[in-house]
Amino acid sequence: MSTASRSKGPVSAAIKPLLRRPSLIRKRDDVDSFASEEAKFSSPGKRMKVTFDNDVEVRLVSDWGKAPNLIREEVRRAIEKHAIGDDSEYNGIKAVYSAEPDAEDCPSSSTMKNYTSALLANISSLNTSCSSLVDVVLNSQWLGREYDYVTLYVRFLANVVSVQGGTLPKVLGMLVDNLTSTPPSSGRIPSLPVVPRSQINIRVHSALQYLLQLVPSASRTISSIFTSKFPHATDSRKAHVSYARNLLRVLAYAPELEADVLALITERLVKIDVQVQVDLEDLAEDVGDGLVQEIPKVLGGLIEDVDEMEDSENESESTDDAMDTETQRSKDITTSVEKMDLLLDVLFTHYNSTFTGTSVTNRFCAFDMLLSQFTTIILPTHRSRHTQFLLFHFAQTSSGNIDTFVGTCMEIAFDKRRPAIMRQGAVAYLASFVARGIRVPPNVVRDVFDYIGCQLEQLRAEYEPACRGPDLGRYTYFYSLVQALLYIFCFRWQDLENSADEEDFEDEDLPTDYGEEHTWRSGVKETLAINVFSKLNPLKVCSPIIVTEFARIANHLGVIYVFHLLETNKRVRLSQFSGSARSSVTYNLPHRETALSARKDESHQHLDEYFPFDPYHLPKSKRWIEGDYREWTGIPGLGDEQADDTESDEEDVDDSEVDEDTETDEGSES
Repeated sequence: MSTASRSKGPVSAAIKPLLRRPSLIRKRDDVDSFASEEAKFSSPGKRMKVTFDNDVEVRLVSDWGKAPNLIREEVRRAIEKHAIGDDSEYNGIKAVYSAEPDAEDCPSSSTMKNYTSALLANISSLNTSCSSLVDVVLNSQWLGREYDYVTLYVRFLANVVSVQGGTLPKVLGMLVDNLTSTPPSSGRIPSLPVVPRSQINIRVHSALQYLLQLVPSASRTISSIFTSKFPHATDSRKAHVSYARNLLRVLAYAPELEADVLALITERLVKIDVQVQVDLEDLAEDVGDGLVQEIPKVLGGLIEDVDEMEDSENESESTDDAMDTETQRSKDITTSVEKMDLLLDVLFTHYNSTFTGTSVTNRFCAFDMLLSQFTTIILPTHRSRHTQFLLFHFAQTSSGNIDTFVGTCMEIAFDKRRPAIMRQGAVAYLASFVARGIRVPPNVVRDVFDYIGCQLEQLRAEYEPACRGPDLGRYTYFYSLVQALLYIFCFRWQDLENSADEEDFEDEDLPTDYGEEHTWRSGVKETLAINVFSKLNPLKVCSPIIVTEFARIANHLGVIYVFHLLETNKRVRLSQFSGSARSSVTYNLPHRETALSARKDESHQHLDEYFPFDPYHLPKSKRWIEGDYREWTGIPGLGDEQADDTESDEEDVDDSEVDEDTETDEGSES
């Protein structure tokens, strides 16, 4: 009782506040401590709000370490939000593929694989509105990654083409881009083994093969892509050769593209070939001629391995600035010749594998393809200089091919429905092939000679009644046939003798006593005489080089004597007979002023001495025509003294041309 009354006294009232105060203080401290620990361990979202020192790098590693199912859900959600206009997550996915491989925050290979798998899982949602994402994926680095990723990436390409048919040209274009000498998708990615260029090519071809087999329309689409991606004429040798080899490699798994691919390479080769001839004509005559003579020396050390060209080309480019204009132009021409030589060697190698095979059908189809390219690409292009030797070589692989090529040339040459330029070009090809082809048998030489003679007889009957004199413009086709006849005679006169058999003559088999009279097949001497002494006077218009050589040989063999006619022709002025319908000397092509046509003499009024199978100067690809080509060796017994006399006669012709105008004017006035 006393105790109870004591506790209610003033002492207890004084102690009460002291007891509550410590209690309140402990509770506040406990709450603050819990909140702090919770913020540290159980609330990562709040942790991001903590302020760090500016010198400390903040990196969210967890973004590249997401589980595959989370990435799949992220991609699905990003595509859905993109459809309603929210591109925040959509752009994040694009950033994964657009990150540079050497950047510090670039995604790992496993992350790239997970995102690509997620895109495959949501492939049906990648409609045309997601084309920007597809473009980023197509432009990403993939060829230098692990094989598993490359396989997954190719599956993605196939699926996206199936969902979006309009992406097929983009996908094929990306793959073809990687067939060039410097692929946009490099094989060097940090932290990964270097993928060599040969392996890159294998991966690209595997992807192309898969798509071409999967999508039937891909073959039609890729042909135009091959054309648009072909290296420009000014691009390096390495670019041209690498691209051409890769195109030919496509034919192993897409044979339906063979005609298009071979025609494309041939067409670009012809353009380079012709441009070289044009550039040579544009140079000063002495520089141009000197360059042609130097080609074998300049190209003697061509690099065999195309991959080794890069260093040499870079070194040569560094010295370009120090060259004068003319030297630089000569160097550019030499570079173009090197490209042409290498591309021709690539084509020779490709065709040779077919012509040396066992399948007769394949050989027939290959030669038929060559003939098609000849009639549509090579023949219509005037001044092609080397590309046509593909026909020259492979036509001589069998007697049937010889007959087919000769027949094709004759059909075009004597078809009046054809354009004049095509007919005259075919005549030049016919004569040059028959004259220069070692494997062309004598019976073919005789048949061609006789057929040209028959055509000339018809033309004389048509032209001579109204003929006033030699006129290249009116009678170009007649003169081209006569020149072809003279050219064939100079090279193959042995096959026009009565003693000629089916075997080719060797120089050592020719008779040493040239005083003996030669006996000629019926009609040979008559055909030559009646056309040479025709009112159309072809010896005044045909190329002086061919006319002079024919005069020497014909006189030496006792076929016909024409030197007195050449003397008479010195006093003939071609311009007095030229009609208003005069065509240019280059087979009716538009007139193009050159150093030759700008001369004051009559050389530009002579028939062009263009024969397509003139000597072949490209050193690397020249090996393919060895054993097929007939070099000019002259005639045993025809001494140098007569040659010197003829050269003197030619000089007289050139000197007399200065006085021709006065003499002819006086003659015309009388």
